[in-house]
Formats: sequence, C-alpha cells, structure tokens
Amino acid sequence: RATRTALQGSRMESGQDVEARSGAAEDESMTTTLIRPTRRPRPLDENDRPHGPLLFMTVGALGVVFGDIGTSPLYSLQTVFASGVVTTDREDVFGVVSMVIWTITLIVSFKYVFLVMRADNEGEGGILALVHLLREKLRNSRRLAGVALAMGMVGAALFYGDSVITPAISVMSAFEGLVVVNSTFETLVLPLSIVILTGLFLIQRWGTDTVGKMFGPVMTLWFVLLAALGLPWVLQDPEILLAISPTYALTFVLTRPLVAVVALGAVVLTITGAEALYADMGHFGAKPIRTGWFFLVFPALALNYLGQGGMLLVHPEFADNPFFRMAPAWATLPLVVLATVATVIASQAVISGAYSVSRQATRLGLLPRLAVKHTSKEEGGQIYIGSINWLLYVGVMTLIAVFQSSTALASAYGLAVTGTLLLTTLLFLVLAHYVWRVQPWKIGVVVVLVLALEAVFFGANMLKLFHGGWIPLVIAALVVTVMTTWRSGSAIIKRERAHIEGPLEDFIADVHAAEIPRVEGLAVFPHPDSLTTPLALRQNVAFNRVMHSNVVIVSIVNENVPHVRHVDRASVHDLGYADDGIFHITYRVGFNDSQDVPKALIWAQSKAPELDLDPDEARYFLSSLRLGRADVASLRTWRKALFLWLAGAAANRTAVFHLPPERTIVVGGQLEI
Repeated sequence: RATRTALQGSRMESGQDVEARSGAAEDESMTTTLIRPTRRPRPLDENDRPHGPLLFMTVGALGVVFGDIGTSPLYSLQTVFASGVVTTDREDVFGVVSMVIWTITLIVSFKYVFLVMRADNEGEGGILALVHLLREKLRNSRRLAGVALAMGMVGAALFYGDSVITPAISVMSAFEGLVVVNSTFETLVLPLSIVILTGLFLIQRWGTDTVGKMFGPVMTLWFVLLAALGLPWVLQDPEILLAISPTYALTFVLTRPLVAVVALGAVVLTITGAEALYADMGHFGAKPIRTGWFFLVFPALALNYLGQGGMLLVHPEFADNPFFRMAPAWATLPLVVLATVATVIASQAVISGAYSVSRQATRLGLLPRLAVKHTSKEEGGQIYIGSINWLLYVGVMTLIAVFQSSTALASAYGLAVTGTLLLTTLLFLVLAHYVWRVQPWKIGVVVVLVLALEAVFFGANMLKLFHGGWIPLVIAALVVTVMTTWRSGSAIIKRERAHIEGPLEDFIADVHAAEIPRVEGLAVFPHPDSLTTPLALRQNVAFNRVMHSNVVIVSIVNENVPHVRHVDRASVHDLGYADDGIFHITYRVGFNDSQDVPKALIWAQSKAPELDLDPDEARYFLSSLRLGRADVASLRTWRKALFLWLAGAAANRTAVFHLPPERTIVVGGQLEI
C-alpha cells in the first residue's frame, strides 16, 4: 500500500476524510491508557432510570410502545380471509381466532413481557442492546460474541425492512376504511396515504416532543375503542369465547394443516410491533410497559379479535374489511380519522426506532458516522437522523407505488417480523444458557412454546417469498452488506493508520529530547486512544516545529451501557515529562449519550482543577486521512468502492463532536487501500 502525508489546514472537513482506528472515533468500544487502568463507570441506579408516577408513565408507554401492535387489528384478520383459502366457516373462524389469542399470549405476554424484558442492558432494550449485553458478558468467548454480533446485524437489518413496511401498510389500511363508507372513495386511498406519510417524514426534523405528549391519551382512547367495538359482537354471539381454548387452534392445525399454514402466514401480523415492547423499555421502564399491556392493551386486543370472529360468524360477507365493518355506519368515518391518527403514531414509533438502531449500529462500528440531531433537551432518546429519514421515505413511497393496497403489502410484512422474532429468541436463549446458567429444562420449555412456534411462522411466511416476501430480505441483505463492508474496511484503515501514527510514548520522548518550542494556548486532539499519536499532532509538529503549551488528547470511549453518569465520565492522565502540559482525557459515554468533546474538557476540569481546560479558549485539531484507491488486494473491487463511498458520506466530525467550526482545523494525509 502506498501512503503519503501532507498538511491540510482547513475550517471545513472534507467528506472523504476518515479518522483513526475503525474509521470513526465514536465506533470504538474500549481504549487503553499509558498511565494506569481507569475505573469503569458504575451502572446506573434506580434514580438514573426512567421514573415518575406509574399512571403517567403507563399512559406515555401506551403512546410510544404499543402503537404498532395496537393498529394490527386494522389489517391482520382481513389478510387472513383475503387469501381465499381460509373460509368463514365456523371451524376456520374458531381456529383462526384461537391461533390469534394464543399467538399474542405466547409471543408477547410470555416471551417478551415475562421473559425477554428481564434481559435489559442497564434498563435499555432492543436487539442491538441485547448484542451489547452479550458482548460484554461473553468476553472470554470471542466465537460466541461474534455469532451474537452477526445475529444482531441481521436482526437490525430486518428491522429496517419493518421500518419501511409499517408506515405504508398501517396508513393505507386506515384509509381503506373509506371504501366501507363509499366504494367510490377507493381512488382516494393512495393519494391520501402519500400526503399523510410525506407530512410525517417532513416534520421529523423538528422532533415529536410536543406531538408526543398527545400520543398517550390518543392511544388510550384507541385501545378503549378497540374493546368497545369488539364487546357488542361478543355479547351477540358469546359462543366465540370458546375460541380462547387452545384446543381449537390445535384442531385446526391437525385437521386442515395446509389451510392452517396459510392462516399462520397472516396471523403473525397480529404481533407486529412486539419487538417495540422490548426496544422501548429504556424510555419508560419495564413496570409501566407490563402494566399497560396486561391491564389495557392485551384485554382490548383480545376483545377486538374475538369480536371480529363473532361478527364473521353472523355476517361472513364482512370478511372484506372486518375491522371497519364492526362499527355502526354512522361511526365509520370518525373511526377512519381516529385510525389514521393511530397509524401515524405507530409509524412514528417505528421511524424513531430506526434512528435509535442506526445510532447503536454506529457505536458498534457497523455503520459510518451519522449526523444525529437531538430534538429534545429533556429526552436523550429523541433524535433525528436525516439520511435515515429520507432513505425510509423513499422506501415507503416505493412500496406504496408498487403494492397499492395493505392486503398486497401484507405478504411482504411477515418475513421481516418473524425473522426479528426468531433472532431475538435465539440471542435471549444464548444469554440464558451461557451467562445466566439457566437450567436446561427451562430453556427447553421456551424452545417448545416459543421458538418452535416462531419457526413455524417463519416457514409459513417463506411461502410468500415470491409474492412480496422477498422485499424485507433484499432490504436486509443490502443493510448487512453495508455493515460488513464498513466493518472490514474500517479494520484495514485501523491497521494502516496505527502504522502511520506510531506509538505516542515514543513521540512524546522525541519531542522532549528535541526541545520543540512551545506557544501559548490549549490544543485539543480528539483521538480514539492513548497508544498511538494523533496524526494531526504529529503533522503539526513536523511541519510547524512548534507545540502548544497545553496539549490535550481526548478519547471518547463508548461503554456497553445506554448512559454513563456525568461524575463517572471523565478521567485525566498526565502523559508528559516534568509537567510538560501533555494530558490524555478518557471520556466515557453510553450509546445513548452525546459525544461532546468541549463538555469532556469541562468534566475533566472538575476532576483536575489545577488544569486550564477552558473549552472556549481551546483550538481543536482533527486528524484525518483522505482515502484513495490502490491496486492492492485489500477488499474486492466493488466492496472497496462501497467503503470509499460510505467514508465520503460519513457525517462531519466537527458536528459529531460538537466542535466550534471557527476554532477547528483538520490536519492529516492520504492513505490508499
């Protein structure tokens, strides 16, 4: 590989510049200091986690956590009977409703609410948070940790597919209620869906704090309405309550296995959004989510599905849109309006989830730097990532244009949902067996009741592979390709960059021996570790033959927790000789914390008051490498091109590290790979 170094002084950072180590300092998960081991921050205590009155927190959870699963009644049973294979005969209706009730019971109530939510990473949930937790616990087993990371990558990739499909299918299914009012309104479904979704993506950049305060009460009303719609039909035909027995589901599967497989492919739509119960745990805590689920959401969903089943026994012709047919004619239009609001809330939840997954993937070194905008001063989890937002928007609009109805799009939905369900269960079982040392028979129970059921769901949805099911798989394959390419390319850059930079200890000794002149001022060099020399520092001394009187190297370390307490974040180490004014600051943050270098100086000052670390007087020097393509065997040609494009599209580190542009300069060279 050919390397060439040159001094670059600029107030603006080039998009082709890539920093040391993994290609982004914020991608690093650990660092080592020259002076002494640093104390790991203590975990968050109960006072650091989401807290407040249980009722208030539960209502808030209703608006964020349950939006997706709460809108599933709009299209799930409609999709089951739209197949043409499942009939509205008594046996089929009882079998389908029984499968729905027990799918929700086993997957959501038993798996997620009772089991998986125990696997919290300092209060945080979600498949990548589970990967963080496993990597921390399985440090002595690199193979298992690698397998966990690979599974997390695929799960996150499938979640992106879910994030594209959910807004499209949810909003379209709400507007399809207009057809129940008047069949001529069918032509309005697509344009209205496009308008609403376009508006939703447009307002993301301003945040959802104000609108979010309305989400809880609206979704509370929605779940009360779900129960109110189902109850009259249950009372009209109480026999449908027999479907609560699992024997009807088992009989349906055993006597009509082929029909049952088709039904299962659509029944899984009743638990879309189940992952959100786990993923959003960090916002509200486990207790409010469990309270909301068992006291309102689960009973409301069960009553609604039982009501739809009871209605179909009396009016089999209502199978074209059973949800909206449940309402009296005068209430259909208001119901469409409320359903639209509910689906917008469900879409908002999954879009916000995509932002969180993207930020966690960046911290794991799976994606390049992303420009993250915090939209709330109070809630660190409320963020906006423009690149992800508009990629999702393009995907949603494409799906609407291609499929044009929620029923057609439902075929693409199942694989994304079942794939994520399977991977979460497998990761949880790895944690239970290798970390918690759970007895094998207990793991066997989960395998039989949950994993086997999810495997059947996944197999049933594979039948839709050529009828739209390929879409989430293609999206997942593209995302995994991007993640693995970035990870491989970053490893190459890390290795080559370390060779160019050289050991920091040797550099300091050389500077001291050469008696390099010092000029007044504070120079701050963001850098991933204290082992190698920041390229900006080395080049500045080589070309200018001077150093600032105070030199501070700041290493941002991403800990395996959502948040690190402020008092535990900064530690200061003297790297110089005879008080030469060369220091290293280790600044530890969780994967939901901001990577603010000026704030690192403030917290370091509190730990070492004798130092003059005024961030308003500091000059910031960013190390960079301009990447070029060389005719060497490092990556395949197409992957090399992809990596270089990703590196060029990475977010500006001046913004990522919250540096003042007028006092920031970029210094570096060029590396060809």
